[in-house]
Amino acid sequence: MAIEAKTFLYKEEDGVARITLNRPQFLNAITFEVYAELRDLFATLQRVDSVRSVVITGQGRGFCSGGDVEEIIGQLLKRGPKAMMEFARMTGDLTRNICELRKPVVAALNGVTAGAGAAIALASDFRIAVEGMKMAFLFTRVGLTGADMGVAYLLPRIVGTARALELLYLGEAITAERAEQIGLVTRIVKPEDLEKEAMALARKLAAGPIFSMGMTKVMVYNEWNMALPAAIEAEAQAQSLCMLAEEFAEGYKAFKEKRPPDFRKLSS
Repeated sequence: MAIEAKTFLYKEEDGVARITLNRPQFLNAITFEVYAELRDLFATLQRVDSVRSVVITGQGRGFCSGGDVEEIIGQLLKRGPKAMMEFARMTGDLTRNICELRKPVVAALNGVTAGAGAAIALASDFRIAVEGMKMAFLFTRVGLTGADMGVAYLLPRIVGTARALELLYLGEAITAERAEQIGLVTRIVKPEDLEKEAMALARKLAAGPIFSMGMTKVMVYNEWNMALPAAIEAEAQAQSLCMLAEEFAEGYKAFKEKRPPDFRKLSS
């Protein structure tokens, strides 16, 4: 399936889909069109067998500074309640599609990560930040709820309720070092090493058992709302499905033959 992006850069390499937000003069602020195309792309990637992991990053000094002030906020104030609701649902669909993609997603945070950019980073499975990166959940600073694009669902589960409320109430930027301390960032790298580190991680993930990692991702999200007995039963059913998949047989065969498993050659 050939993918041609219109509002950002897209390429595939070694099983990795690389998405680069490409409005550096605006710190990669997102427009209506970028939101819609990103939403649709993450839904499509589930059906693209050649893609086994994803990296999303930005050009220039910013990962993403949020929604474009004039092109989105200015326009929404002119449109009315129906358009506002449609827009809010579309942005939520973007982060939902990232969370529901059964393939690993790495956010390479090359600079300013704010508002919707912070929400996209939060929905990703890994967040690698450059030294000097600043992250902020700005929603309350402009009179909006901090509960946007799934942030109020995801953030407390990553950093805890108290820290999540602090970040969402105040809307103040935190450093990469602080983000790493509270578990919001996976690791910090030098700016010149970001692409190498992000792609190395994405390639490592792409070489892994995609079916079982996808099942792991589904179960992690599903089990947040389960009682323990239901979670244990759901895990038993999920594990049984993995035992029936080719990856499990390949893992056993590789162990017996004293070689690394080759998951890329499998169809499941």
